[in-house]
Amino acid sequence: MSLEANPMDAAFKALADPTRRLLLDRLRERNGQTLGELCERVEMARQSLTQHLDVLVSANLVTVVRRGRQRLHYLNPAPIHEIEQRWIAEFDRPRLQALTTIRNQAEEYAMTETAVSAPTYVYVTYIRASAEQVWRALTDADLTARYWGHANVSDWKEGSSWEHRRADGSEAVDVVGKVLTAEPPSRLVITFEDDLDSVSRREPSVVTFLIEPHQDIVRLTVTHENFPNQEMFNGVSQGWPAVLANLKSLLETGEVLPQAPWDM
Repeated sequence: MSLEANPMDAAFKALADPTRRLLLDRLRERNGQTLGELCERVEMARQSLTQHLDVLVSANLVTVVRRGRQRLHYLNPAPIHEIEQRWIAEFDRPRLQALTTIRNQAEEYAMTETAVSAPTYVYVTYIRASAEQVWRALTDADLTARYWGHANVSDWKEGSSWEHRRADGSEAVDVVGKVLTAEPPSRLVITFEDDLDSVSRREPSVVTFLIEPHQDIVRLTVTHENFPNQEMFNGVSQGWPAVLANLKSLLETGEVLPQAPWDM
């Protein structure tokens, strides 16, 4: 089987090189860096670094997001998450989680009290569907209620408001926002405010859905930025993979996952 036919093989090949692992570490420390910034941080010639980044992008470990003339590089955790799910989750998850908790607490105590701004979160997934189907799954209230547990309610016109309503019959609203950009079926940008008491007192975070079709599949890139604090960043970092896994399952099989992934 070729590397192109097995994405996990491509991920392993990319991770086998210490320079590429160093690049991923640098992006983990500060996501969304340009090529020039990465060159400074790893002390490597631009041409050599570009070749390593090309391998990481091909393995889906790094995602490139264009901002004007800049190309920003983001760590994509999806392939590593799939490796973890295949070989670790079923066997040693409780023990490894305990060890990770101990390590994180020790590192937290050792850190200074210097405030660090929350980085931008980027997640990429590939779905066997059309761009129109993915767009509808993101904007149809009934469909979002199925895979998200919340109905996303709006007319999805630029400038309109939207609400994230619980699908348990209570109609309670947990998130609100505005539609900044709506370009069906390729791009949707919305504000995302989950602390309703602070809506008028702080800048909301912003979510961008980029839908890129290629033959029979779609690459969906979700970019979440402008977090007010690290707590929200940590929450969405766990939430988006679960929500998008359920969306992917619904579009590809007609059914959501048998258990709610965010309950794991």
